Amino acid sequence: MAKAAADGNARTWSDVRPQRRASIPEGMWVRCSSCSKMVYKRHLEANLHVCPECSFHNRIGAAERVKQLADTGTFQEMFANLTPTDPLGFKDLKGYKDRLLAEQIKTGRVDAVKAGTCFIKGRATMLCCLDLTFMMGSMGSVVGEVVTRSIEHATRDSLPLVIVSCSGGARMQEAGLSLMQMAKTSAALARYDDAGGLFISVLTDPTTGGVTASFAMLGDVILAEPDALIGFAGPRVIAQTIRQELPEGFQRSEFLQKSGLVDRVVPRAQLRNELARLIDFAGK
Repeated sequence: MAKAAADGNARTWSDVRPQRRASIPEGMWVRCSSCSKMVYKRHLEANLHVCPECSFHNRIGAAERVKQLADTGTFQEMFANLTPTDPLGFKDLKGYKDRLLAEQIKTGRVDAVKAGTCFIKGRATMLCCLDLTFMMGSMGSVVGEVVTRSIEHATRDSLPLVIVSCSGGARMQEAGLSLMQMAKTSAALARYDDAGGLFISVLTDPTTGGVTASFAMLGDVILAEPDALIGFAGPRVIAQTIRQELPEGFQRSEFLQKSGLVDRVVPRAQLRNELARLIDFAGK
């Protein structure tokens, strides 16, 4: 043993100890926020961001929504040149201008909406999607203007209109200017309805506040994803106002379907087929 050590051939602990197992690359697995099970990220993405274990529908942004609904390569974005301003000079913990800039850098988007023409299973459609990743999909002047222009374009070109809503409601940093978008979008939809257009409103988690109180609930057909939170005020505010205990799940899409406020609850994997079927049915 001494001779081997002298020859420099002795094996040390560093030579024989078990090698540390290679670490798993960060972000490869995600934990479902509903069932708490670990899900392979690529499987989750292939399943349209729906948990394969419990069917929980994860929230997604506007770009992903367009990718899921529009035929490949057919989406032509419109109204992307509209940018938000700060006419009120609003400031809370942070200036509105600074907040907007931070959101634009984070998301790569100008505001919380993405709209354009596309084909859905071969059917020409005007598609407008709110983006939850940008200030919780809140509706400010730009969102209201893009939604209105989308409605007006669908009216001029006699296109079916699909609006996918996911929003925390009116954007408080724009105060009354944000609330005006409720009337503007609703008036545009009234003109679209007079022209005989088909408006399919898709409600996703969450659809609340001024968006619910305006265009989101004015669809000729109202679809909703499973277990989506849909309402105007929060349950705590409602309970305190009416001083009554609220039914379990009363602001979820399944409850609203039973109450007649939602026509169908459609899983995300079936949404494209359902939209195409409704467009065909209305065109007959």
